[in-house]
Amino acid sequence: MNISASSSPKKRAYRMSARAKAAAATRERLLAAAWQHFATHPYENVRLQEIATEAGVTAQTLHTQFGSKDQLLTAAYVWFGQQEIAQRDTAPAGDIHRAIEVLFDRYEAHGTAVLRMLSQEDRIPAIAQMTDAGRAYHREWAPLLRGLRGAPRERRLVAIIVATDLLVWKLLRQNMQLDRENSEQIVAEMIQSLPPAR
Repeated sequence: MNISASSSPKKRAYRMSARAKAAAATRERLLAAAWQHFATHPYENVRLQEIATEAGVTAQTLHTQFGSKDQLLTAAYVWFGQQEIAQRDTAPAGDIHRAIEVLFDRYEAHGTAVLRMLSQEDRIPAIAQMTDAGRAYHREWAPLLRGLRGAPRERRLVAIIVATDLLVWKLLRQNMQLDRENSEQIVAEMIQSLPPAR
């Protein structure tokens, strides 16, 4: 029995691989477009058709991939968050200045978008779920806490969370309009002034 070359296992595997790559690329375009829209517009003003068009697909493709608007928001926020975590986790443990520099890199790039999300969390449950997850990650992001245990660690952790919060960055950089170097130094001094763990 002859099997044509077009139906050979190698050809089928290639076609399947090409389809998987195309599907992954489509998903990436949709998530990037969705994050851009959710990050720059109030939730109610985000239009799924516009996201689909920007990503070069139909609205039906978007719905098939992600379902509802809330599900798309969640997927886009997770997509964005994974990239942020990868960058923030480059901060070396114990190096206060480098950790703050890495943190400010992220705030400078996306702080305004996250602030927009925070401003909507009281009325959009899907956003509240995502911002709560962001706070939980920020609490666990502890390159400055290695070696501390028990109550001293908890007190220092709370102080560092406050000092490195996005709203502190906003106060320094946007409200007070301080330059980045001075803003980073102020945050570093806040952390360095904390009493040692006992």
